[in-house]
Amino acid sequence: MTGWQVGIDIGGTFTDIVAARDAEFRTAKVPSRPADPVGSIFAALEAIGIAADGIDDLIHGTTRVTNAIVENKLEPVTLLATEGFEDIIEIGRQSRRELYRLDVPPKPAPLIPAARRVPVAERIAHDGSILRPLTATEATIDAALAAGTRSVAVMLLHSYANPEHELALAERLRGRVPYLSLSHQVNPEAREYERCVATVLNAAVMPLAAEYLARLRAELPGNARLHVMHSAGGMASPEAAAERPLLMALSGPAAGVAAAAAVARETGEAALLSFDMGGTTTDVALILEGRAEITVDARLADQPLRQPMVAIESIGAGGGSIVRHGPAGLSVGPQSAGAEPGPACYGRGGTSPTVCDANAILGYLNPRRRLGGTITLDAGRAAAAFAPLAEQLGLPVVELALGVLRVADATMARALNKITVERGVDGRGATLLAFGGMGPMHATGLAATYGITRVLVPHASSAFSALGCVAAEMSYTRQRTLRLPGEGFDAARLAAARAALLDELSAPLLAQGVAQEAIAAEETGLIRYRGQSYAVDVPLSGAMDGAGLGSAFEARHRALFGFASGEAWEMIGLRLRVAAPRSLALAPPAPEPAPPRPFATDPCWFAPGAPLPTPRYERAALAPPHRLVGPAIIEDDWSTILVPPGWSATARPGGHILLLREDA
Repeated sequence: MTGWQVGIDIGGTFTDIVAARDAEFRTAKVPSRPADPVGSIFAALEAIGIAADGIDDLIHGTTRVTNAIVENKLEPVTLLATEGFEDIIEIGRQSRRELYRLDVPPKPAPLIPAARRVPVAERIAHDGSILRPLTATEATIDAALAAGTRSVAVMLLHSYANPEHELALAERLRGRVPYLSLSHQVNPEAREYERCVATVLNAAVMPLAAEYLARLRAELPGNARLHVMHSAGGMASPEAAAERPLLMALSGPAAGVAAAAAVARETGEAALLSFDMGGTTTDVALILEGRAEITVDARLADQPLRQPMVAIESIGAGGGSIVRHGPAGLSVGPQSAGAEPGPACYGRGGTSPTVCDANAILGYLNPRRRLGGTITLDAGRAAAAFAPLAEQLGLPVVELALGVLRVADATMARALNKITVERGVDGRGATLLAFGGMGPMHATGLAATYGITRVLVPHASSAFSALGCVAAEMSYTRQRTLRLPGEGFDAARLAAARAALLDELSAPLLAQGVAQEAIAAEETGLIRYRGQSYAVDVPLSGAMDGAGLGSAFEARHRALFGFASGEAWEMIGLRLRVAAPRSLALAPPAPEPAPPRPFATDPCWFAPGAPLPTPRYERAALAPPHRLVGPAIIEDDWSTILVPPGWSATARPGGHILLLREDA
């Protein structure tokens, strides 16, 4: 018998765990321990009855790096930068955060004060040629050490084209400072401001990540292989994550998207929209042909991360989002009741009306079920929280609750537009994959608002990010600046860059025992018309010459923007992803195909007027090919699937539930 494959996602309120071994599958949630995240992991293992020495692979998603950046709990950093460019971290870009508001700062405060910015006498050109040799090295090192920080960031101009000077400085600093972050390793691209911020942030979270991973590695038995989820939707070795911890920013949402991509490949869904609705936020992503889109333009705490990441649109609309009425009418979020005190229906002291309370008022949440075995839902408290706003608007509480759900659905539909229409994709033909604590309850409402007719609720939907950790491929992604003009295209230089990136990214996979022939590579060219600021992602297939690249770029540009001008173009960069595909059986044992029987029937409101008698079913008892016609509710200990009138629900292989709009 093989050992367990375990995925663990530590969230702000709960730690989710999923474990698979042969035909066995287990999942659980336990309260997170913010002060002791390693303790959260072992508590989760205890909850599903697995000893640490029975684990083969533990794949871990964490928000520690994300939270440190968002909460500005960062290690002090000293910056070494090319003389004359040491203040780029403060100058930033010309754009303002709020174009028409003069009462807010135009840009974020600099990550490093002027006293810890050390100029370096050197200069390398954009083509890698040395214009000014590295000089006064000892004085530079002494100045860096005098700042007294544990972390040093080195960002020399155009080091992505030639890292010689950064490596020379690193050689002098290594062993004299514990943590060292080099820009040509963190972000080997042009755009010096973004590269500088990414390098500094990487240095600032290095101590937190390295010490945490070291402790976790020390407490796990030697036979358990530890992997860390990264933001591009794959998993990396702890050594790579400790050296480049910025890889782990946004790793939690990326794990959910990785699981969604695995479901898309399993079910053959060509176009899928992942919909992860939690207590505070909703995250959506587009998955085409089993792959999620990757971007390098993500921001966190208003800082550019400039790392390859899954393209996720996140909005402040979740189950705990507070409902308000203002000049523009009803609004949902971004303020949230959080986990403590939480929505009013939790009975923990919350008094503000929330989206979750609206669901309780309408009868969708089961008042007899203890959520996760701990929380009893109280619809009376929810109605009391809504009463003042209902009186102000002159509406019955039920009608107000129905209106709140419509507002929430419209808010989330706008997020879907951003990842579909703005990318040249008609999302109405896609399948909506709903997960998270609240996603399956809102999925049909969002689908109807957006014009989608198919919704898939995956197996283990409430712990789907943890499932994503288990399902993720071991992979690494890197992007590099090339600047190759289309005229007289230098195919040899492209081939050399491909080979160098492939060797670099394959090395950690080979070190973890992956066979060379098992490594798959995906290449993307970043191409633009000459003079444009931003490039278009163009998938590369095999050896491509200048004519082939030009044709592929024109076709991609036409698909995205509706036209192609035929002007001169240039390939500004190359993105390479290498992965070791994994094949795991993650489906639960199928229940007996007996006709489903409701365990209760409750009145639920789907429109103003009278409620409809709505039967409730246990999700674990549903098996193919049985079909339910709405209204109906399917639930487990952690989530509720709402099947309104006009929709049907069918159990599918793999433990998934397919919802179809019958009147479409």
